[in-house]
Amino acid sequence: MKTTMRDSIVYLNGLFTPLEKAHISIMDRGFCYGDGLFETMRACNGTIFRLDQHIDRLFKSLPLIFLDIPMTHNEVKHTVQETLNRNDFDNAIIRLTLTRGVNRTGFQIDPDTAPTLVIHARPHIPNIVHQKGVQISLINTAASRLPGLNKNLKSCNFLLNILVQELSRQKGSMEGIIVDPDLGVTEGATSNIFIVKNGVLKTPSMDNLILEGITRQVVLEIAQTHDIPIEQCSLTAEEVLTADEVFITNSGIDIVPVIQVDEIIIGTHQPGDLTCFLRNKFLKCVEASH
Repeated sequence: MKTTMRDSIVYLNGLFTPLEKAHISIMDRGFCYGDGLFETMRACNGTIFRLDQHIDRLFKSLPLIFLDIPMTHNEVKHTVQETLNRNDFDNAIIRLTLTRGVNRTGFQIDPDTAPTLVIHARPHIPNIVHQKGVQISLINTAASRLPGLNKNLKSCNFLLNILVQELSRQKGSMEGIIVDPDLGVTEGATSNIFIVKNGVLKTPSMDNLILEGITRQVVLEIAQTHDIPIEQCSLTAEEVLTADEVFITNSGIDIVPVIQVDEIIIGTHQPGDLTCFLRNKFLKCVEASH
């Protein structure tokens, strides 16, 4: 019998336990302050796509927030895979959450506090958005990233992203794209954004304070392999609105065509040719990783 989300097994601080019995303290700093990191991964037929890259990003982030974990890269990787193995999902989304753990010293960091590590999986349900395309919204905000906070931290503090997503939902859109008054188009609440103009694939550069998504990296690798012109550059809202094609990426949705930005129709109001080509190649990369 197939595992459901309700009876799934999760990893919590060294133990595998049923989801309904997994609990953390109300004093956990992840709960109190969003003090932690997370990674979201996709599995296909039991294989987690780009698992090494996800764990690499996690470990590179640890010293940036003065957090240590009593596990090696390989131990974390093995634990993520074991969590998936204990759940009978053909295709899954796996979420790893690491917090600074429980302490009662307010904002002050106690280096002796043991971190909290939670890993859980849920079924990945196919979505028709890839065939039809979606609407997104441009959300103007100056708070795209806090000054001094490394852009590649996948922090548990996602309040800005949640608000951007809600503002876009109120406009009838699937995703909100953050537009900074100084930096221009940066990234989505949960995604990276690409446009196509005159055959050139464009995406905001890392200088624009964006999270370098794993799927974003794969798309750039595919484009390079197939000699598709690439520009990692600053993008304006006008460039997005007048693009021939637009798409968004993340590990959960892979590559999703955008056919409308607010009231503006993109291209032919259908998923674009290059977008479909890149997604086809991306899915082959996922299949080849089995």
